[in-house]
Amino acid sequence: MPAQKRPDYLQTVNERVVVFDGAFGTYVQGKDLTADDFGGQHLEGCNELLAVTRPDLIAAMHEDFLKVGVDALETATFGSFGTVLTEYGIADRAYEITLAAARIARDVANSFESDGRPRYVAGSVGPGTKLPSLGHIAFSDLRDTYEEHARALIEGGVDLLLIETCMDLLQIKAAMQGGRRAMQAMGREVPIQVQVTMETTGRMLVGTEIGAALTALLAMKPAVIGINCATGPAEMQEHLRHLAQHSPIPISVLPNAGLPSVVDGKTHYDLTPQQLAEFHRHHVHDLGITVVGGCCGTTPEHLRQVVEAVRNITPAKRNPQQEASVTSLYSPVTLQQDNSVLYIGERTNANGSRAFRDAMLAGDWDTCTKMANEQIREGAHVLDVCVDYVGRDGTVDMREIAGRFASQASVPLVIDSTEPQVMEAALQLAGGRCILNSANLEDGEEPGRRMDRVFTLARDYGAAVICLLIDERGQARDVEWKMQIAHRLHKIATERYGLSSSDLIFDPLTFPLTTGDADLRRDGIESIEAIRRIKAEIPGALTVMGLSNVSFGINPAARQVLNSVFLDECVKAGLDSAIVHASKILPLARIKPEHLTLCRDIIFDKTTPDYNPLQLLLTAFEGVKSTKQEKPDRSGWPVRDRLRQRIIDGDRDGLTADLDAALGEGLKALEIVNDVLLDGMREVGELFGAGQMQLPFVLQSAETMKTAVSHLEPHMDKVAGSTSKGKLVLATVKGDVHDIGKNLVDIICTNNGYEVHNIGIKIPISEMIAKVQEVDADALGMSGLLVKSTLIMRDNLEELNNQGLSRIPVLLGGAALTRSYVERDLREVYDGRVFYGRDAFEGLHTLDKLMELKRSGIDDPEFGRIPTGRSLAERRGPKETAIDLP
Repeated sequence: MPAQKRPDYLQTVNERVVVFDGAFGTYVQGKDLTADDFGGQHLEGCNELLAVTRPDLIAAMHEDFLKVGVDALETATFGSFGTVLTEYGIADRAYEITLAAARIARDVANSFESDGRPRYVAGSVGPGTKLPSLGHIAFSDLRDTYEEHARALIEGGVDLLLIETCMDLLQIKAAMQGGRRAMQAMGREVPIQVQVTMETTGRMLVGTEIGAALTALLAMKPAVIGINCATGPAEMQEHLRHLAQHSPIPISVLPNAGLPSVVDGKTHYDLTPQQLAEFHRHHVHDLGITVVGGCCGTTPEHLRQVVEAVRNITPAKRNPQQEASVTSLYSPVTLQQDNSVLYIGERTNANGSRAFRDAMLAGDWDTCTKMANEQIREGAHVLDVCVDYVGRDGTVDMREIAGRFASQASVPLVIDSTEPQVMEAALQLAGGRCILNSANLEDGEEPGRRMDRVFTLARDYGAAVICLLIDERGQARDVEWKMQIAHRLHKIATERYGLSSSDLIFDPLTFPLTTGDADLRRDGIESIEAIRRIKAEIPGALTVMGLSNVSFGINPAARQVLNSVFLDECVKAGLDSAIVHASKILPLARIKPEHLTLCRDIIFDKTTPDYNPLQLLLTAFEGVKSTKQEKPDRSGWPVRDRLRQRIIDGDRDGLTADLDAALGEGLKALEIVNDVLLDGMREVGELFGAGQMQLPFVLQSAETMKTAVSHLEPHMDKVAGSTSKGKLVLATVKGDVHDIGKNLVDIICTNNGYEVHNIGIKIPISEMIAKVQEVDADALGMSGLLVKSTLIMRDNLEELNNQGLSRIPVLLGGAALTRSYVERDLREVYDGRVFYGRDAFEGLHTLDKLMELKRSGIDDPEFGRIPTGRSLAERRGPKETAIDLP
């Protein structure tokens, strides 16, 4: 085939299914090699060396796979780079070995192209034996090792780089950077395909969820993303569905031939060629995956049947839905939160927090980490990390802080520094996707300037960037000036650096409104209007505001009120995120109406010669040290009303005394929960939905609710006897942390004689299935508050179908669910029984019915299966509240 007419790899992937070969190690192990084949006993087991000592064997392997019809070969270079070969004392031969292996694969592939069909060579880049996120190796050292490896592969003629079996996001970034440096040095670009390895735990080895991996890696712009190794295809299904639903680029899957076992002292894989072929038929036909193949345990016969199964299938059309997100090493966070702004915690900033600065200067890293986790508990979605301090080496401090936060804090990081080299120190330690704070045009846009260096870091490490509306003239004051800078930064970032609109988070900035300077009074108006226009004129771009500056210099109590009102006005204009001490923002419902009016009049410059709202606000808070209002005397209130208000206020001081008083008045524990406490949580939900209560205060209410339920639990009626009525597994679905409703179901069902296995929050379906099978559960209960959780529940039901587990009855509960969605739509999806649980008691009622059917041996084929459902008889007694809770 003439080289100029040969379609490139990506062109073929976008036109049809591409089939990769199978396992290198399995093939070699089947040849009963001796030490002589490797060049001596001290080199035995170094399979990559066979490209030099037994090139005939490597060529024969490639030929055997090509003969069965595969489209792509992997070079025998999985570990042929310095950090691995050092263990055999031959690191200095890395380039030689890699180049030899690449040339063998290229020559064999070329020899099969006479039929007019291209055969591709993927340069295999393995994870090595040292992971940077675990501190085994410095990022820069690993990157340089990968660069040498990639140069040899490119010189050897590969069509793409395959970074595979990845266990650590930092390792992947190092490999991608090394690969791109090699391309630049060699003057030839090839696509990069990245494949992560998901363990049987449902995460990568270092704890990364598939959603976090996708978020971090898409920002690095690979050509193809996928999964290989560790498990068979059955264990990969949940992860593959996530990729199919959210990845805008082609997807690959190269599973093992099942999970390994030991037979007669040798590793054995149980998945047959026919079974692998059927899985791949499903991957292509149903999930729209276009790159398939095999990993450990897969033989030429496995791949022959795969080729036959998928060759003539048209991949399903995908419509991936992608949300702008950042991620920690573990879990992703969307940049546009439902019913809330993204809270960027500001206390881990040496310029804004004296406590943090003092801990940093003292080298008290444990206290620094404690402060980070305190902010997370208070509701911060992301942490702003700044170590800049006069006379300190910020790079050293950032390494200490970022290295700890990356592994010990569960949320993404905003790397905040005036020095790009300090930012890079953090990026080389934080495996997730960070935000850089910040880029601006203060010293221009030429190469080497701050903006150039920050945008380059964002491109190279896959970070998002906060863009300050500052240019060579200074901080923009009016909205037109602000928008000129915003459009200029957007154009430069997207056209010159390849960033996307959703990578950019614009901060319109504002000077303080509290100086009394008439020239600054309109700054709030101009900034709010800039937020509105950025959202309208730059689709996909995001906005942020640092709140502290707007109220600089006035009484802390007055600052808290003004900041809270200003945040509310910015959110109304479309603000996506705020740098703020989350627990210091007040719900508008707790601010006095007269103070609300004064703050809005300051923000919107209602000052006249006869009316000075700033002066009136200062007077109102003169001598006030805290916005914490004195609690009104509620001792005369009925105990029901006192308890309900405690939930709304998140007030645990005196809670147990009021609960005991309610019990003393003859109220049943469950009556208190359902008729009083849940009614308070409903009010919290309504305030949150209306934007009148911020997330930190919702969390306070949730904690108060948990404390109350825990206190009441011993007083709840329990079914006598030691024999379990049945077994229930309960979990909050993947990506959702809300569990009050689920925990209440646990209490109610346990007290009514059921054995409940409550396995926690953010649980993938694989873990639910494992627990159901471990305890032989009679039913599975899934809970979730978020709207996206309802879609995950649907996916989970499909996975139960796929694994032949539809015999398991499923109970679903959560505030975003509706009866019609469960009993009409989801019953159409699930092959088994699925039920809507309006509350804990409806779940108990359903369980009782299921166990009655099981004991009687008489089936009711319609129960839980007929779409649109049927109305369950109303339970007598007090009415329970239809709500799930944070």
